[in-house]
Amino acid sequence: MSQPEAAHYLGIALPRVGMLIANAHLTPAEDPAGRAGVTIASVEAEKTWRADASIRAKAIRLLKDTINWF
Repeated sequence: MSQPEAAHYLGIALPRVGMLIANAHLTPAEDPAGRAGVTIASVEAEKTWRADASIRAKAIRLLKDTINWF
């Protein structure tokens, strides 16, 4: 799945997809033409996590991702 398609499917901005890849929440992949994208399985897993995670879990993940970014 392309990164713009993943962003649209998840309801997030395209730069957020890059952040999710950088923090290993989405798995990068390439299509046969060599264009960057993400695996459908990782996008589905992210969508499920976002639907089921508590506010506390989301806050902890945000904190960990922010620390990881530095």
